[in-house]
Amino acid sequence: MLKSTPARLILEDGTQFDGFSFGADRSVSGEVVFSTAMTGYPESLTDPSYSGQILVLTYPLIGNYGVPDTSVLDEATGLPKFFESDRIHIKGLVISDYSFQHSHWNAIKSLSDWLKENEVPGIFGVDTREITKIIRERGVMLGKLVQETDYASADAMPFHNPNAENLVAAVSCKDTITYTNPEAKRRIVLVDCGCKYNIIRCLYTRNATVVRVPWDYDFSTLDYDGVMLSNGPGDPALCGVTIENIKRAMTQKPNRPIFGICLGNQLLSWAAGATTYKLKYGHRSHNQPALEVGTDRAVITSQNHGYAVDPTGLGEGWEPYFVNLNDNTIEGIRHRTLPFFSVQFHPEATSGPVDTEYLFDRFIELIDQYKNK
Repeated sequence: MLKSTPARLILEDGTQFDGFSFGADRSVSGEVVFSTAMTGYPESLTDPSYSGQILVLTYPLIGNYGVPDTSVLDEATGLPKFFESDRIHIKGLVISDYSFQHSHWNAIKSLSDWLKENEVPGIFGVDTREITKIIRERGVMLGKLVQETDYASADAMPFHNPNAENLVAAVSCKDTITYTNPEAKRRIVLVDCGCKYNIIRCLYTRNATVVRVPWDYDFSTLDYDGVMLSNGPGDPALCGVTIENIKRAMTQKPNRPIFGICLGNQLLSWAAGATTYKLKYGHRSHNQPALEVGTDRAVITSQNHGYAVDPTGLGEGWEPYFVNLNDNTIEGIRHRTLPFFSVQFHPEATSGPVDTEYLFDRFIELIDQYKNK
């Protein structure tokens, strides 16, 4: 049983929620966002896209199935089997009801113990649906998760805006990593802007060797059959080096396919002449509907991003690929004649719907067309 000491979530507008602490005993500040997933907290907490954010989980009961063994690896890639990166990336966790007893065949520890190991605080016993409602009505908000011992100094604790920092540089790999597939028919460069491991798995299982490079690496100098631009956190405008590398690759190797996901969509859009803007609310859920432009095909997608593409500046030959059916924002772009496309949502979603994993197959088809001339 946890020793439940008081804790408090303070939103930027002054709204406060009192609950109880679990996880690490420390106070933090960050951007408050939410997820509507019913399961998948080990995957969400290790998603680099949540870097700098205090995550609110709307599903009431959390922690009931514990946390898997972080040392269990995929036989093929050598990556942690049950997680999306090598560590927790959120600043803090906010939930309604914490399960003090966990039970699952592959659980080896509790959620609270895992948070402590990663020095991440949590708060439970608060109305997460009310928090989500406030965020949805008033827009993006910063927040502070404060322990009882820090109540007296809470007002002096600043609200920290993680989007003012280059979060991509903080979460990207530092050196080139190659995942060699002995049956590989393709060689794909993955530009790591904070990539989820399942992107690597989705490429590897499609008979590809994946060469993972840092966010600022000039990949145009490499020999490859295709390029994957990964997801990641923060403001895409701070990734000017990556944008210039994408432009160079599109010019020097125009027949080699490029596929962008989430932040990768925003970076490809910048390279194509468009810009991005901060959304009032952001898209934060596992059930965002998107329409494939030119068809009647609607898909349910997993999303977590605070920026959107303004398509007005897209260069000649570019067009929207998907649109969000809730607010009509652009959910992807594509080139009409060259093999470049990207989507704002997560086709590799883990956890989340896999309605759009077929986009990896489209990417592979474009690569094979290039290889077969």
